Amino acid sequence: MSSKAAVYRGDKTFTIETVETPPPGPGQVQIDVAYCGICGTDLHIYLGHMDARVGFERTIGHEMSGRIAALGEGVEGLAPGQPIVVRPLDHCGDCPACRAGHEHICHNLTFIGIDNDGAFQQRWNVPAHTIHVLPDGLDLSHAALIEPLAVACHDVSRAAVQPGEDVLVIGGGPIGMLVAMVAREAVAKVTVTEINENRLAFAKGLGFETLNPKDGDVAEAVHAATGGKGADVIFEVSGSQQGVDLMTAAAATRGRICMVAIHATKPTVDMFQFFWRELDLLGARVYRPEDYDTAMGLLAKGVVDCEAFITDIQGIDQIQSAFETLTQNPNAMKSMIRMTEDA
Repeated sequence: MSSKAAVYRGDKTFTIETVETPPPGPGQVQIDVAYCGICGTDLHIYLGHMDARVGFERTIGHEMSGRIAALGEGVEGLAPGQPIVVRPLDHCGDCPACRAGHEHICHNLTFIGIDNDGAFQQRWNVPAHTIHVLPDGLDLSHAALIEPLAVACHDVSRAAVQPGEDVLVIGGGPIGMLVAMVAREAVAKVTVTEINENRLAFAKGLGFETLNPKDGDVAEAVHAATGGKGADVIFEVSGSQQGVDLMTAAAATRGRICMVAIHATKPTVDMFQFFWRELDLLGARVYRPEDYDTAMGLLAKGVVDCEAFITDIQGIDQIQSAFETLTQNPNAMKSMIRMTEDA
């Protein structure tokens, strides 16, 4: 069956092409994609930062929602028409990480939508084990936020955030704000630090305490606000050297630092503070299946103000201009592509 797909061709260019989607193979599910959000990784691909990995014939995209169109041989427990999202990870099942039960960080992990074709196409075949069926009544445009929300759920789980703890989120972009929302749902006291005034205003509008490094020393402000203790949990989501400097400076004794951001170059870390205050440093990468389940529950509960979080929705034919606008407008939270007119 023919359908539209947005194909990355390098040099900040997508072409809209008509492609033939084969029937789903054994163990696969075919999806009519409804919505797909533009992720920070998608922006890196668009800007040419991942050409060696992605190439110039790739349909990217992974923050999606849709409905099951057809089932491949051997797929059970699913049915055409069901509203779903895809957890875009395909693991090998045989490496040390997989054998230890950590399939989400498989040594040979395929990230669907980066390492192979993704959801910026109207019809898409994926492994059945990646499918999560949505709760009844969840808007499909809102459901496309489940993937990034699952990232935040995994981050907060890794950091073992407890009620009443002081949490500092460094970086108020889309993932940072979702981390802040999930941490607040865990009954933590959350502060967001960010240099972008529009993102600070967004955080304030959601009721978060905010700090701008341009206005003074954030670490001093955090220690002052916590009676000299510092933040019990810090999420580094900025991907900047300044953020890495702040994460150790603002931490409480035996504080937990969760590294969420992907840094383009190796940052310099103040290891002395780990010795001096007995800090813990935790890595957090993507998500486990249960993080998707948690994210679906939180979204259904209304923890995320989806209407406020989704900055704009454009059609697949406008994907080029959507990416161009995002690179020029750092204020957007989530730009989304509607894959069909009737989505």
